[in-house]
Amino acid sequence: MSVLTIALPAEAALPALQAFAGSAFTAVRPFLGLGVVAAVLLAFKPLLIGLLRAALLLVKPRQTLEQRAERRTLQSILLLNRMARDLDGAQPNLANELRALASRG
Repeated sequence: MSVLTIALPAEAALPALQAFAGSAFTAVRPFLGLGVVAAVLLAFKPLLIGLLRAALLLVKPRQTLEQRAERRTLQSILLLNRMARDLDGAQPNLANELRALASRG
């Protein structure tokens, strides 16, 4: 009995083992690709966030201070009018005062 008799069965099983390893690698390959993409995105996250914010400013620029103050004033006027409508039946005097405050701006 020689060493070759022991090696021949292992050599016969080698193509099947290679085919199994190849199919296993084929199944795992998309997950490896997704892992690499996730690692790159994680590494460049601050850069990507900055680029997205810059693109957002191009599409929708920030409002000026006057525009924001005007919007805040309009919201408060609408709130006072809404409160006056709610109180109109129960407390008409308070509703009139709220409307007067809203008309001042």
